[in-house]
Amino acid sequence: MKWIVLLGWLLICYAVAVQGGRWTSAELRDWYLGLNKPRFSPPNWVFGPAWTVLYTLMAIAAWQVWLLPPSSLRTKALLLFFVQLGLNLLWTWFFFREHDIANALADISLLWIAIGAEIAIFWQIRPLAAWLLAPYWAWVSFAVVVNFAYWRLNPDSGSG
Repeated sequence: MKWIVLLGWLLICYAVAVQGGRWTSAELRDWYLGLNKPRFSPPNWVFGPAWTVLYTLMAIAAWQVWLLPPSSLRTKALLLFFVQLGLNLLWTWFFFREHDIANALADISLLWIAIGAEIAIFWQIRPLAAWLLAPYWAWVSFAVVVNFAYWRLNPDSGSG
């Protein structure tokens, strides 16, 4: 049973990845190519493998927390997991679907805070789960800087 639940967590995370990928791929050839990009922006081929690993680690972390006996802290931790997952998807909506780099920057800043809070709660109840989220937090930390650079280099995009 516990392995079926892991599959469920993977499906939840990959569903977010698929939807975000749809919004992203629709804009890569036109809008995104026309943006001024910072020199340190990763090449496009990096994102698929990186996000596959990150979503897998996120799912395993949530599953590790889910395996614990029910408690208010576990409930809070899993709720925060869904909050950050929603913010993650919302970033893709703002950036790629709406071309709103400024609101994407605001969203990813909130996402960064949510991941940090999630790690803090996960640490209290399952340190391994918190460690599994560390690469995600590191990636989003870098993504905040990249998003800021896009916003600065493309002031006419979105509400920026």
